[in-house]
Amino acid sequence: MKKIKLPLIPLRNLVIFPHMVMHFDCGRKISVNAIERSEMQDSKIFLVAQRELEVEDPKREDLFEIGTVATIKQILKLPGGVVRVLVEGEKRAKISSLDITEEIIEAEIEILEEDEIDYTEDDKIEAALRLALNDLESYASLDEKFFPGILSNIADTDDPSRFIDTVVGYLNFKLEDYQKLLETTDIYDRLVAFHEIMKKEIEILSIEKNINDQVKKKMDEIQREYYLKEQLRVIHKELGDSEDEGELTEVYKKKIEEKKLPEEVKEKALSELKKLRNLNSQSPDYSILINYLDWILDLPWMEGGEEKVKLSDARKVLNDEHYGLENVKERILEFIAVRILSGDKSRGPILCLVGPPGVGKTSIAQSIAKSLNKEFVRMSLGGITDEAEIRGHRRTYIGALPGRIISLMKKAGKNDPVFLFDEIDKIGNDFKGDPASALLEVLDPEQNNTFTDRYMELPFDLSNVFFIATANTTQTIPRPLLDRMELIEIGGYTPNEKLNIAKKYLVSKQISENGLKKENINISERALKDIIDYYTRESGVRGLEKQISKIVRKAALKIVEENLEKVLVSTKNISDFLGEKIYLINEREKNSEVGSVNGLAWTEVGGTTLVIEATVMPGKGNLTLTGSLGDVMKESAIAAISHIASNAEEFKLDPKFRSEKDIHIHVPEGAVPKDGPSAGITIATSVLSALTKRPVRSDVAMTGEITLRGKVLPIGGLKEKLLAAERYGVNTVIIPSENKRDLREIEEAAVERLNIKTVSTFKEVAEIAIGDFSEDK
Repeated sequence: MKKIKLPLIPLRNLVIFPHMVMHFDCGRKISVNAIERSEMQDSKIFLVAQRELEVEDPKREDLFEIGTVATIKQILKLPGGVVRVLVEGEKRAKISSLDITEEIIEAEIEILEEDEIDYTEDDKIEAALRLALNDLESYASLDEKFFPGILSNIADTDDPSRFIDTVVGYLNFKLEDYQKLLETTDIYDRLVAFHEIMKKEIEILSIEKNINDQVKKKMDEIQREYYLKEQLRVIHKELGDSEDEGELTEVYKKKIEEKKLPEEVKEKALSELKKLRNLNSQSPDYSILINYLDWILDLPWMEGGEEKVKLSDARKVLNDEHYGLENVKERILEFIAVRILSGDKSRGPILCLVGPPGVGKTSIAQSIAKSLNKEFVRMSLGGITDEAEIRGHRRTYIGALPGRIISLMKKAGKNDPVFLFDEIDKIGNDFKGDPASALLEVLDPEQNNTFTDRYMELPFDLSNVFFIATANTTQTIPRPLLDRMELIEIGGYTPNEKLNIAKKYLVSKQISENGLKKENINISERALKDIIDYYTRESGVRGLEKQISKIVRKAALKIVEENLEKVLVSTKNISDFLGEKIYLINEREKNSEVGSVNGLAWTEVGGTTLVIEATVMPGKGNLTLTGSLGDVMKESAIAAISHIASNAEEFKLDPKFRSEKDIHIHVPEGAVPKDGPSAGITIATSVLSALTKRPVRSDVAMTGEITLRGKVLPIGGLKEKLLAAERYGVNTVIIPSENKRDLREIEEAAVERLNIKTVSTFKEVAEIAIGDFSEDK
């Protein structure tokens, strides 16, 4: 084979074929030098494609083996050192060796000669040529750049080798496909390779044309819709409607398309928008539809918050914001731990925090939201009697709006907030419906994923919402509603807990709220204890905060009037701020009386003492009960008297007292309703004292249910009752034996002044409170 040496130009993303005339630009130094060297060697140059476009200084391995020998026809120097060169390809050639320097690349090449064949006598080549011509027709029909038949006219069908080398310059192939055709020297193989490449390109062009047709059709529809809307806008204008109506509907349509909406909600919104287009702006329904669409667009249908919770962070938030309440915190942390492990934030429990006022139920709910990094919304249910407050009104009513549930979800802006139902025990009902029944669906994890407000008439998913309820008592909560919630009891605070809460939270809060600084006022610890002991009597700390606020306000007045820098509040001058003591610790330490017994009771606002009085007079065995007693308490009184009567000999009583004596039982503060079985032993002790004329110890208080056989049964609310006894200056407290296990949950310091006696029979109660009857003669 003939070998010659020519300057080489490496081409980027370009392949030059024999018989092809084409121009290209050269900017690299080695390429410009190659052109100048070529001018000195009969304008011959060797053109070969680079394998990778990005290579700046190609080596042997960066170039294809086969390229084209070409003649430079024209050279044009452009600004910036760029040279545009027009070349005509002549023959295929293969690289034998390369001489690469920084200035130029020269190649020793072998010319690849093609065999001379009589193409008309070869049927295979003829068939392949026909396929190639058909491919050109199909390609031209799909590519809008070509007129039908133009490629077939360009092609030289008399010479199949020249045919491919000529037409490929008009086609859009990949670099690898061009190079494959250049490297194939056998004519038949080249035609077959051309057919394969064309088939693939025709398929891609067909897909492109199909996509283009679809886009064009859509564009035509949009254009048509635009013209119709413009006509409609002009019509509205002629009719005196607002010019902005058409624009307004377009704005709403765009918002609906952009917002993430469930498919059912999206269809409803578009349907309402269609009605809006056909309405005059003066129509009464126009503003109703606008308002409805605004609600759809403002609600967080699918916008959930990102929940990144660390148990340590949650624990820190709860400990920083609340003192004590260890059981409550532990239950909340358990819930968060389960939530972290499961990764499922839906269908969690509905927590109900039950406890007296002022113990921090609402603030605990806020802390839960903070620890979960969630939005917090609150709905107060106290006094709500209209079901529409929960479910909303239908749009047929004038001024209709969604219910409070949907309104607060809009306020939250997320579909997974912490949602607090405050005072759920104070929900009512009347002729307008039963709100508690409406809450059944909301608080049921099995069905609240399709909560339907009457105004929206669309299912809203509440399954991701973390619902919390608060209540002072469970007695007034409807049973079906109660069954859907997990109760967490929050007891009253001990004096020590109140002191710590005051020191850590309440004092600094009130100083800040009343415009003072810490250096302006100092309330001693002993003064705080005096406030707790002598100026408040409660389970929570709300009253305590009010008294602290009163002190701080008076201190602010002193600072301003007397131009003081600092006010000191101590046990010596606390009466100057709060007046004389309201409660006395030792108020129960008085003379023992016959028939008067200190009972302990639980109320919605915590524990309290309950004095029960009994008196006996000649009569016919009548029993009188006064003091607004409930049915259960009346039955406890009857059971107590029956037990005493059946054991009259043991208590040294005349058995005839049932027929010869009248008994009157009274519970003071008669206007206040009272009920419950836990006053059973208190009533029995009062009656026994009255019958035996023996006084009851005034420093003793008791609680427990009594049976006909004299057994003492356990009661609830022990912590609140013991704290009440401690507040009221009682020394000895009698409780049922079965309640002994509840003592572990109470701070020892809170009841250290109490002598707690556990009893299982009424005889033990009588011996502690009245004395040993076996000693009587």
